[in-house]
Amino acid sequence: MARAGGGARGVAVGRMAAVVLGLAVALAAAAQVAAAAGHDYRQALSKSILYFEAQRSGRLPGGQRIAWRANSGLLDGKANGVDLVGGYYDAGDNVKFGLPMAFTVTMMSWSVLEYGDQMAAAGELGHAMDAVKWGTDYFIKAHPEPNVLYGEVGDGDSDHDCWQRPEDMTTSRQAYRLDPQHPGSELAAETAAAMAAASLVFRSSNPGYANQLLQHSKQLFDFADKYRGRYDSSITVARNYYASSSGYGDELLWAAAWLYEATGEGHYLDYVANNADALGGTGWSINEFGWDVKYPGVQVLAAMALLRGKSGVAHADVLRRYKQKADLFACACLGKSGSANTNVRRTPGGMMYHQSWNNVQFVTSASFLLAAYADHLAAAGQAAQCPSGAAASPAELVAFARSQVDYILGSNPRGTSYMVGYGAAFPRQAHHRGASIVSVKVDPSFVSCQAGYSSWYHRQGSNPNLLEGAVVGGPDEYDNFADERDNYQQTEATTYNNAPLIGVLARLAAGHGGGGRRFGHSLAGAEVDAAASVKSGNQTSSLPSSPSLAAEHESPPIGIEQKATASWTERGKTYRRYSVTVTNRSTNKTVHELHIGISKLYGKVWGVDKARYGYVFPSWMQSLPAGKSAAFVYIQAAPPADVWVTGYKLL
Repeated sequence: MARAGGGARGVAVGRMAAVVLGLAVALAAAAQVAAAAGHDYRQALSKSILYFEAQRSGRLPGGQRIAWRANSGLLDGKANGVDLVGGYYDAGDNVKFGLPMAFTVTMMSWSVLEYGDQMAAAGELGHAMDAVKWGTDYFIKAHPEPNVLYGEVGDGDSDHDCWQRPEDMTTSRQAYRLDPQHPGSELAAETAAAMAAASLVFRSSNPGYANQLLQHSKQLFDFADKYRGRYDSSITVARNYYASSSGYGDELLWAAAWLYEATGEGHYLDYVANNADALGGTGWSINEFGWDVKYPGVQVLAAMALLRGKSGVAHADVLRRYKQKADLFACACLGKSGSANTNVRRTPGGMMYHQSWNNVQFVTSASFLLAAYADHLAAAGQAAQCPSGAAASPAELVAFARSQVDYILGSNPRGTSYMVGYGAAFPRQAHHRGASIVSVKVDPSFVSCQAGYSSWYHRQGSNPNLLEGAVVGGPDEYDNFADERDNYQQTEATTYNNAPLIGVLARLAAGHGGGGRRFGHSLAGAEVDAAASVKSGNQTSSLPSSPSLAAEHESPPIGIEQKATASWTERGKTYRRYSVTVTNRSTNKTVHELHIGISKLYGKVWGVDKARYGYVFPSWMQSLPAGKSAAFVYIQAAPPADVWVTGYKLL
């Protein structure tokens, strides 16, 4: 995000002379690198952007390239007295879910901002910008008043009872809105982040549109911050599909960080710094980044501000704490966090693994964060500092991101590409209504809800329409994959799988000199050497880490102590009762929304409840005042479980 002047950081998106002059050289270098790696990253980039055209809702433009799609959802919003035509369907259904759509646009925009030059060299920048604008045009419609945001059209329950092409939809198209009486800070703030990031995409080519997006972004951020509340408590129909498990603190920080990027206005950076404790920005240490939990993204953005030297003395200490968390995320992805509990698990074939349902979303989002962070670290002459005392060099981060992308493209034990249409072997039965039913242009006969199931959903064989470029959910923890239409956990693609991937693919398509546009540096041949280091487990780094990081690690405000309080023998096994005490060591602040990680737990636990990101204390114990403790117990015929803090807010 190079500074564009006037206090805004912009991206030069015109067909600049420098890009034109360097096009032939860049493409030749990309071809050589792709051939050496065994993958055509430029082709994969083109396909991954093309996929978004299959997800379009509304009246399709004349340049629509996915020819089997047609207009749909042309009456969206009419019953509510507002025009909500447009936007994206999130996955294989026909619902427009606001939260994942906004995250998709934020990540597409960030991809363009970091690697727009590389997209231009591949001839894909215009298509990427079109994809961003298709989303932001819809967000402008969905935000008709400063404190009103329409956050969903359609509902998952009725939609999932029906298997229809979007062109034939007979399901509910009710629109659901947020307002001061029905707040939704996650959704409003994520939409603010998307529009702020997108304003940078259009800053040079369409400044009037960029200003319009920025105005909406500022209003939405103010709305999200002033009227705080969980969006899925207001739009309850979203809860079974896109529930907010991490709360809205991460989205508020995320939106403020993007508004600082877009405006350069110090009060947005003040917000990120002053709310680091209260909103969890420096309290959460999590190795997962996606549409729900944005903390790693916030931490990387804050670290980038620090690396650029734009933070100012007043916030340097806080931003260094953010950077510690960003480093920890990077180290956890590489298996260098110092603890098996916080390292990201990997399949036998080497893919990062978090969950059985659409695991690939976390692989693509992490790969983008690693690549972008690596380029900024390299420009500052730094590496990610890991708790184990080792460092993760920028070249190692990029090499690992490349390994994950290569896995998706087919370098895996099955030899299967998980991008539809790329490679010789790829999913043929993607879980997708439009792709799995004959195109309305081929056979305009109406397909009813149940006819869609009986004639098309359960049909054996490949989909009649190619969902080109779609990245599906991917394999399980053992690298197994079943290409079956009803296997939605593995064969359904989503927009937020592809959005961060386009940035990484552009980076890789540019070859060894493909660093981010903000600095234009090159990692030269170090990337190749680092690939060998990643495979061999070499812990060395060729670049210096931050000289002060070793002294920056502060005593954590939350202490954990566990001990065995009883033991007995039963049927030849010795059981122990373990008591775990969690203490707020802060002198004057209260811990809120405490999440605890537990592994190697083989028995029953009392006093905490399982949650999306670990364990939490019961709802009646909302907070832990300064100096106070809480406890839970578990019983097992094994050594003590591993217990650690995943995240918290400190007010």
